[in-house]
Amino acid sequence: MEYFFSVNKDRHVEIKIKRSTFIAHLHYTESMQDAKQFISQISAEHKTANHNCWAYIVGEKGQTFHSSDAGEPSGTAGQPMLNALKRHNMTNVAAVVTRYFGGVKLGIRGLIEAYGQSVESAIQESTLKKLVKYKNYQITTGYDFAEILKHKVNNMNAEVLNIEYTADVTLQIRVEAYFKDELEKYLIEMEKAGRIKILGCDE
Repeated sequence: MEYFFSVNKDRHVEIKIKRSTFIAHLHYTESMQDAKQFISQISAEHKTANHNCWAYIVGEKGQTFHSSDAGEPSGTAGQPMLNALKRHNMTNVAAVVTRYFGGVKLGIRGLIEAYGQSVESAIQESTLKKLVKYKNYQITTGYDFAEILKHKVNNMNAEVLNIEYTADVTLQIRVEAYFKDELEKYLIEMEKAGRIKILGCDE
């Protein structure tokens, strides 16, 4: 399975390249609207900068993405920024790189490297979180079947979060949504066989 990542919290990193100052800003977002608001916010905060170039990726599998060179030569800023995000399998993230020109032109290749390096530096200094959806189940079973159930669950990409021992054994089980079908099939079969009872589930 391919996993995607985003940033835990907003991050900005400043680097200098041939007298120009590049400030890369990263922001967790779940929508294009929020990404655009973040881009507008950073652009307003750095309205005296020469450029505020940006890129964002949203969607469970990073299916929606856009970028802008914001006045830099075509293909020298937004796309290199986007490429840096994609190299790290990132989604639900917005990036803005603010440039204060230092008087020395970088050339096409230099700009591509500078904008890509700016985002890469910010990613390297950020704590990334794996974006995973889970489904939770509450199961009750007898003492004679509890260990068998625990072993089976652990072999199905799921985990037992909590166990309570009373008259019966109650287990809190969590599985990544991607793997839930196999686990659900097994749990339903065991419930029909009278070995367990599914008390509830949620996502």
